[in-house]
Amino acid sequence: MTLQDEIKQLAIEARDASRIMAQVPTPVKNALLRSMADALVAAVTELVEENARDLENGRDKGLSDAMLDRLRLDESRIRGMADGLREVAELPDPVGEVTGMWRRPNGIQVGRMRIPLGVIGIIYESRPNVTADAAGLCLKSGNAVVLRGGSEAIHSNRAIAGVLKRELAAKGLPDGALQLVGTTDRAAVTELLKQEDYIDLIIPRGGEGLIRFVSENSRIPVIKHYKGVCHTFVDASADFDMAEKICINAKVQRPGVCNAMETLLIHRDAADTFVPRIARVLGELGVELRGCSETCALAPEIKPAVEADWGAEYLDLILAVKVVGSLDEAIAHIQQYSSLHTEVIVTRDYPNSQRFLREINSSVVMVNASSRFSDGQQFGLGAEIGISTTKLHSFGPMGLEDLTTRKFIVFGDGQVRE
Repeated sequence: MTLQDEIKQLAIEARDASRIMAQVPTPVKNALLRSMADALVAAVTELVEENARDLENGRDKGLSDAMLDRLRLDESRIRGMADGLREVAELPDPVGEVTGMWRRPNGIQVGRMRIPLGVIGIIYESRPNVTADAAGLCLKSGNAVVLRGGSEAIHSNRAIAGVLKRELAAKGLPDGALQLVGTTDRAAVTELLKQEDYIDLIIPRGGEGLIRFVSENSRIPVIKHYKGVCHTFVDASADFDMAEKICINAKVQRPGVCNAMETLLIHRDAADTFVPRIARVLGELGVELRGCSETCALAPEIKPAVEADWGAEYLDLILAVKVVGSLDEAIAHIQQYSSLHTEVIVTRDYPNSQRFLREINSSVVMVNASSRFSDGQQFGLGAEIGISTTKLHSFGPMGLEDLTTRKFIVFGDGQVRE
């Protein structure tokens, strides 16, 4: 069988399974997710061993420390994957929900009901936890899922998918509902993107290069975000202790993820005090700072920034820093360089916080909190399928509802159209 035939067959099996999954009762889906969670915890040793093979290969290929961190599985992260599945099991099932009914003058009642999308393809890099997160959300929302992870995580993804598929079989559900493209051949991605007759939606997760390739080559609708250029603006009225804490967390905790801060904006009235302070603290934590001329004048150890820095997603311990003269200038900078992911203001000025919330139209806008909270699980959505910065049909972190659509339902009593 050729690669083209293999991918088509996999997509057909997923489509057939999706029709069954759409009708599975909520208690059965919840029990499935809980058993999957227990099985992941029971398989910790196996999963860590397979992940070690990927980490070794990644080091040999020269992956950065940030990329290796995204790839790494340990007992804590595996338990986190399991907890995510359990959280999804506890969430309300959107399938079958009727969102409003209204009566027309002729007596018919019209409403809308949530239904699964069908088959969802996830194309992702590095983070093997996506295998479990995506499976849990797609299955709970009555969909089938086709997973294609990166070659750097192939052993981890195969092991996780194997554990999850065994639980599907144990519950008497079609194993075609969870498909993993097992080959590392890049041509498989191209073939997957041609399966518009069987796959209803593609969600790419990874670097900008991968996402642009998927967007440009897919015959299937794509929900995406190209990159996460997340801004934090420290306003003139900011509490500096709070601002320092937020900036450290947003940049240093996990610099290789899309909700890490990439640009720090500081109001000129706060700059004399806060620029040297944050430069010293972040420098001690190993962050390379690249600043505008005003920033460099206040902290000479900072490297001069170039134009490309303002739109950069570093995914590393590098941060662009700019002094701005006003809230208006901060908003204008964000509007020019934002990737529509997540923006933060640190302020004690309530009117400024409200202007920031109204005028910044990124998918997530925060007041006095770290951008690292921009995550479906942190928002109470359970595990996250991805973050969308395209405004159709979803915007921001995507949970269960975002994996459904709505159909119209009509109740009549014999009415006919005149």
